[in-house]
Amino acid sequence: MTEIESSLCEELARAYRVFGALGWGDLGDGHISARDPERPDCFWMLRYGVTFPAATADDMVLIDRDGQLAAGKGAVNRPGYHIHQPILAARGDIGSVAHTHTSWGVPFSSQCRLLEPITQEACIFFEDCALFDDEEVQVQSLDAGSRIAQSMGGNNALILRSHGLLTAGASVASAVARFVLMERAAEAQMKSHGSKPISADAARFARADLTGEDYLRTTFEFLARHYGVY
Repeated sequence: MTEIESSLCEELARAYRVFGALGWGDLGDGHISARDPERPDCFWMLRYGVTFPAATADDMVLIDRDGQLAAGKGAVNRPGYHIHQPILAARGDIGSVAHTHTSWGVPFSSQCRLLEPITQEACIFFEDCALFDDEEVQVQSLDAGSRIAQSMGGNNALILRSHGLLTAGASVASAVARFVLMERAAEAQMKSHGSKPISADAARFARADLTGEDYLRTTFEFLARHYGVY
């Protein structure tokens, strides 16, 4: 493993531990990927069977486009491969994808609708979120993953009908920060009734201020420090 790959795996392991600190992935569901900077058709992911709070850089495995191990030791998370590989292959502009099952994102996804700009966090996803309106919630093939990638298009967030939330970013930090913010936006929308969305122009203004790589990385660092994930 090169120095660059080692640093990437450290950040990826830290991201999994942040998810674990939030109580996510306790049933073994969910995955975060990181595109390899030197082999862009391969990506790193936590080997199957390791709990999120226990994730370390040594637990990361490099998966090639055919779903085979290119580096590391352990089992490949097959659903993770089926979802992440087509998205990363279709989107050369992103370096990471995050998805797991959450208390608010999953029930919100069953409503088969997009987030509305009713909170500051929700503005991040205004005109940057798509809906995967498909009943295949048990993703077991690259064909299903390809349909997910097609539905996502050029957006950085996706609602998987009856399955949950998915986000992407240029880095692991931005993908994970975006996911946490999306979960909070989903919670707000599920809890509020009759909320009045702000205008499209106001939502776009807020989004522009809240979606820069530096802002999202800072958000990730706040999360990590808050939960004692170093």
